[in-house]
Amino acid sequence: MPTEEPAAAGQRANDSGDVLGGPRPTTTEKDPSDWVTGDEPMTGAQRSYLDTLAREAGEELSADMTKAEASEHIDRLQERTGRDGT
Repeated sequence: MPTEEPAAAGQRANDSGDVLGGPRPTTTEKDPSDWVTGDEPMTGAQRSYLDTLAREAGEELSADMTKAEASEHIDRLQERTGRDGT
């Protein structure tokens, strides 16, 4: 009975299509308005990060927002403060 050799670097180890360490697909982001949990209150992590970003940007934001709203503000403020990785 033949044994399978480990996948070489860059090759898939299974047929699921999931690959770690490879190029990132450009279409994996989902619009926050389409999130199933987007209407839930923002998470503690979102709140903390938004507080930091808003202070750096010199803005005040309502602390009562949904996960989707928080995500949109995070994206906007990351660009404004230069924390967007570019």
